[in-house]
Amino acid sequence: MTKPTLGYLEVLALPDVGIQCHAKVDTGACSSSLHAEDIKVFQRDGQDWVSFHVLFSREKMRIDQRCEAPLFTRKRIASSNGSRSYRYVIKTPVTIGNQQWPIELSLTPRGSMKYPMLLGREAISGRFIVDVEHTYLSK
Repeated sequence: MTKPTLGYLEVLALPDVGIQCHAKVDTGACSSSLHAEDIKVFQRDGQDWVSFHVLFSREKMRIDQRCEAPLFTRKRIASSNGSRSYRYVIKTPVTIGNQQWPIELSLTPRGSMKYPMLLGREAISGRFIVDVEHTYLSK
């Protein structure tokens, strides 16, 4: 069975938090992350939840969305520059092309990055092949 191919950039949706965005597909990154600001943990029905603001503005990408999701965990994650920090992680469905499945997504300020989301290898392992010479192959 041939796996579908992704380019190094893809459009994806996070339907449970109301986000559609461009993401960098990065097989060098283990985990996935979403740009988030003003992150706050709160209780709902005895469970930890997290609220956050996805405020991202680049040439063709503008997102201004307040989100809430159940808090999955808090993990120590290494960034691309090698520094480690604890991040809040949610588990949420992602939709790419005609596929949808749950992924773990860390919340972190990515305002200095070109794309609001990084899709790491844990999220795509076993589902896709990545062709870094192309972009937006999942359409």
